[in-house]
Amino acid sequence: MISELHSLLEKSYDEMVQIRRYLHQYPEPSFKEFQTATYIRSFYDKIGVPYRANVGGNGIVATIKGEKPGPTVALRADFDALAIQDEKDVPYKSTVPGVMHACGHDGHTATLLVLAKSIQQLKDHLEGTIVFIHQHAEEYAPGGAKPMIEDGCLDGVDAIFGTHLWAVTPTGVIQHRNGPFMAAADRFEITIKGAGGHGAQPHKTKDAIVIASQLVVNLQQIISRRVNPVESAVITVGSFVAENAFNVIADSAKLVGTVRTFSEDVRNDMEREIERIIQGTCLAADASYDYSFKRGYPAVVNHSEENAFLAKVAETIPEVEKVEETEPQMGGEDFAYYLQHIKGTFFFTGAQLEGVDTPYPHHHPKFDFNEKAMLIASKTLGTAAIEYLSKEQKAESITS
Repeated sequence: MISELHSLLEKSYDEMVQIRRYLHQYPEPSFKEFQTATYIRSFYDKIGVPYRANVGGNGIVATIKGEKPGPTVALRADFDALAIQDEKDVPYKSTVPGVMHACGHDGHTATLLVLAKSIQQLKDHLEGTIVFIHQHAEEYAPGGAKPMIEDGCLDGVDAIFGTHLWAVTPTGVIQHRNGPFMAAADRFEITIKGAGGHGAQPHKTKDAIVIASQLVVNLQQIISRRVNPVESAVITVGSFVAENAFNVIADSAKLVGTVRTFSEDVRNDMEREIERIIQGTCLAADASYDYSFKRGYPAVVNHSEENAFLAKVAETIPEVEKVEETEPQMGGEDFAYYLQHIKGTFFFTGAQLEGVDTPYPHHHPKFDFNEKAMLIASKTLGTAAIEYLSKEQKAESITS
């Protein structure tokens, strides 16, 4: 069955590319993916696969039940785009001003759709059920995974697998990791409240820019002196706003940034320690502040058995040249929520463009990826799903 699946996927590669390029030309941002959802539903209507629409929002869950009974495996792909202007010079460039697929979600969707079409043709040989989760709003917290789970997308599912096309890793490489793989991604906002005044009379003011500047430096002490060195954490101030005339001392300044962690204990500590540093900095300057810490996605923590299984499957895919355990990534992913509910694993499929030594990173206006990686991703996901169902079915037979 696996060889038949691979053959069908190879024959459908051009269709996969066509779907990806169409979606790339007509992107929609998180929570506004209405036409993309319609496109996905229409595809499943054409191939006769039942689905449930509007799952947790714009999500779609399609189901293929094999002729033979067995467990249930889910595969997930996201389909939202980003608020970025597409600057690539390609025929399939985004036609929507200020919106583009700058992270490969168009490729994820094309991969899963064609995989579903191929498995549908083999369902007579399928032992169990495969659920295809098309998730909206991965890019923007609170994301689409959580509401989809709350709306039942994992009901009856025994395990889940997902991949991200990774344009900064060579095509033909599969990267996986046991345990913590991608970080929790949180956001903080700080407003420093000083006392403004004339630029020539600083002694009569409480300069919010100076206070906020000191705070930016002080916050880094949390990483160097408050976090256990064997743990990982990042504090990044991404926005510093205190706009005034050149000769005016600011009475307020706003800092916005992100915190990345793997350990939930470290995550809790970071929230407290940030405020402790704010308090101390403002006390020294006789200023006040507002502070909010908004939790984003939790860390992606892969399950050991499923991750090891996936790595073995990847080694059997003809186009895969290397399977490697990679370092943890500080990027966030709401696939984390699925793994909090059921066992499974998330991995990277290398998708670096051929002949490009320094590819544009994800979320860059000129981001693109090697479309051949979609075929690798579809074969890896499809093989993992089928083999996992067969493995679990044999295990149940032995125990019974």
